[in-house]
Amino acid sequence: MLNYSTQYYTKQISVSEYLNHYRDAERFGTYCKACPNYAKSWACPPFGFDVEQRLSQYHNLLLIVCKITPSDTALPITVSRELIRPERIRLEKKLLDLEQQYNALSAAYVGSCLHCPEGTCTRANGLPCRHPKCVRPSLEGYGFDISRTTKELFGLDLLWGKDGHMPEYLLLVCGLFHNEKHIQL
Repeated sequence: MLNYSTQYYTKQISVSEYLNHYRDAERFGTYCKACPNYAKSWACPPFGFDVEQRLSQYHNLLLIVCKITPSDTALPITVSRELIRPERIRLEKKLLDLEQQYNALSAAYVGSCLHCPEGTCTRANGLPCRHPKCVRPSLEGYGFDISRTTKELFGLDLLWGKDGHMPEYLLLVCGLFHNEKHIQL
């Protein structure tokens, strides 16, 4: 079992400010198109809706960052999924609960969907999602710059592994688009 610690950070920002200052749909759309999951996962673009129109229905965004710091600094990057998975499960559940409670829209997931075994998404076969009540796109999939988000709004650099080793910490970034005055995690 891998040992790690977590720290959670939250910040509320207006959706209009986040769309205007942190979204670069063209740039991040190009990155998404280069990903092997593009158009093969229901959590990934292209979407059957206008992203800006959907998100601008909400006034506020609760951004959530989970910083995962492994106890062992010499871990290979290949174990990053093992560190991320329990926190993703915890965050996904919390976000979906908040989504129901506040009639909101969550944007969460980095990487692949957790609800179907890898490579078995029904989208590639033109079939509906098996878990439409659970699957949500990531902020990156919506065209947001996560590196800029973490740096400017949280003072945290998005780190990458080097020479096959894990970075000092990993960051999970997600959000809840809502119309409440303020929501606590």
